[in-house]
Amino acid sequence: MLIADVYELAGISRRTSEDIAREAGQTAARWHVLSVLSDGPRTVPNAARRLGLTPQSVQRVVSDLLATDLVEARPNPDHARSPLITLTDDGRATLERLFERSDASRARLLARAGTSAEELRTAGETLRRLLDALRTPA
Repeated sequence: MLIADVYELAGISRRTSEDIAREAGQTAARWHVLSVLSDGPRTVPNAARRLGLTPQSVQRVVSDLLATDLVEARPNPDHARSPLITLTDDGRATLERLFERSDASRARLLARAGTSAEELRTAGETLRRLLDALRTPA
């Protein structure tokens, strides 16, 4: 039952993320890539691993973000053919707007659900422990 609930929650969350992103003139895919770059420059393959996606799909999104000046490519001293992708000032501002919208949406959801942010944090920690156990061979 828990797994079915998690899948349903994930589906609803994806649709909500798409709505929030669309309101800001973005897509959820672009939001995800911007978010993974928020802690520093990454190569496309590294960003793809972090997102659990193929490098080709992340490259398509990065190409869109490059074309709109939300990210930039910098030389990679460790690999000449795999540049480091980093947020521009516009990219950081766009990501901040997306997070603000998401935070407001989450606050409304928690209020409707009668759930506190602490309860949500605890549930997340429990799910991460389950995921870690599932990833570790028995």
